[in-house]
Amino acid sequence: MSLRDTFGTDVLVTGWGHTQFGRLDDETLESLVVSAAGEALECAGIEPGHVDEIVLGTFNSGMWPLGFASSLALQLSDDLANVPATRVENACASGSAAVQQGVKSLLAGTARTVLVIGAEKMTHAPADVVGAALLGADYELAGRSSTTGFAGLFADVARHYEKHHGPVGDTLGSIAAKNHRNGVLNPYAQLRKDLGVDFCRTVSDRNPMVAEPLRRTDCSPVSDGAAALVLSTRRTGGRTDPVRLAGFGHANDFLPAAKRDPLTFVGTAAAWQRALGMAQVDTSDLDLVELHDCFTIAELVVYEAIGLAPRGEGHRLLEDGTVHREGRLPVNVSGGLKAKGHPVGATGVSQHVLAAMQLSGTAGDMQLPAARRAAVHNMGGLAVANYVSVLESV
Repeated sequence: MSLRDTFGTDVLVTGWGHTQFGRLDDETLESLVVSAAGEALECAGIEPGHVDEIVLGTFNSGMWPLGFASSLALQLSDDLANVPATRVENACASGSAAVQQGVKSLLAGTARTVLVIGAEKMTHAPADVVGAALLGADYELAGRSSTTGFAGLFADVARHYEKHHGPVGDTLGSIAAKNHRNGVLNPYAQLRKDLGVDFCRTVSDRNPMVAEPLRRTDCSPVSDGAAALVLSTRRTGGRTDPVRLAGFGHANDFLPAAKRDPLTFVGTAAAWQRALGMAQVDTSDLDLVELHDCFTIAELVVYEAIGLAPRGEGHRLLEDGTVHREGRLPVNVSGGLKAKGHPVGATGVSQHVLAAMQLSGTAGDMQLPAARRAAVHNMGGLAVANYVSVLESV
């Protein structure tokens, strides 16, 4: 029994758009939103006047002066006048929050076609402003100064991991190298360079320690960018085959760190189980996973949280090739946040776009052979807001 069987409504991704990710000095939040939205509508084969609702995911938190961005997509066309538009936010999971909000409107019957956009403009802001904005997603450090920011929080996770399971530096370097190698094939990626395992495992002038044991190559970059989806209850006659949403899950953990186990990511596990349960599939039924590797330690812990490996044995998935591009279950063939970039509000939508491209056979140089089903995992904060989607070819 899938989402369609459960709710009696088919939810299709019928079109998508994606900007370049990176330092985009000539772009504004508005231009990024309009560009991605326009491309998504064109891909779906629909006119702006056919959109019933718009949902925009953006974190902002003071990085961009405009804090009221819900109507930016209306700048695309006067035909979008009076279309309901809402901005949603759930930290680094704002993009997936927007996707699920759009899905729920379709399931409720209040819309038949929803335009979902994720966008962020970050690189223009000074480092201290970006750092303070991101720390606004942490219960203990919000409003306080920190020299290491969120890298320090995930470094704490890595140190907990080492305390229980032994040294982790080489494993994290292998994850970074894998994702950088994958990112070379992604035309949207911010960092398109194969750095190699040795470089990613070694502290150097070009790869300094950011927050021990995390090096620069263990941390996703500050990025600008946008991505967009058209969700519909029917085919829209677009230029590519649609992709079906088979299941979705959402789970929030507690904000105070003392109420969370840093090595279990229980919210991620719950969202994963809900999404795969709704889709009536197992992990063995998946052909790829796009997951939230804001830091390499996050990818490692997520491997174990979603059951790809027992606790403390996630390293084996890299050693035996399981999660590599040629492996049984490729993870982050897009390059992940690590290489693709992490414009906060855009990330969840981007993950859905790149998974949809794989499932529709339109991923170009990134394309995997015979990709039919994918899972997308996106999280906000340190595994506080957790979203998972299961997508499949139609």
